[in-house]
Amino acid sequence: MNLFGRLLLLFLRWRKREPLGLWDTAVTPFRVVPSDLDVLGHMNNGKYLSLMDLGRMDLMLRSGFWAKVREQGWYPVVAGQTITYRKSLNLGQAFELSTAVLGFDDRWVFMEQTFTSGDVVYAHAVVRARFLKQSGGSVDHDELAELAGGYPDLQLPDWLHGWTESTKIPASAR
Repeated sequence: MNLFGRLLLLFLRWRKREPLGLWDTAVTPFRVVPSDLDVLGHMNNGKYLSLMDLGRMDLMLRSGFWAKVREQGWYPVVAGQTITYRKSLNLGQAFELSTAVLGFDDRWVFMEQTFTSGDVVYAHAVVRARFLKQSGGSVDHDELAELAGGYPDLQLPDWLHGWTESTKIPASAR
């Protein structure tokens, strides 16, 4: 099943699933299908990144945040991500993707996403994102906090600041 089919299913099913708060963890179920596979017969590394989009959408839909964002004319974009693969997911295997907001700094929203099957972690990722305005420009930290109803006291791991700094693309490379 391609990503658009899964996105359609997500949109059709989200209202029947348990509502969440924005600061809760969304657990989105999946199963490895033939179109997920690479030439070695396990889930392609790029497919994990695509499914992570659906996990983030699941959290935003079920928390009601997606409707608020769209009403403002905003949309989320991924600016960076890091993922570690531990084990291979294979054809037909059921798994879950857990998605949670990890924290914020003055510019970025950080999210943690974990692929599990049973008690086994198959992959773990951290995503750095921000919101942009359809009218142009970025949504600033205070605007986002206001729409979210404030931020809980989430402490970012120290390594994220270094990761963010070390992965900046120099202005001279643009």
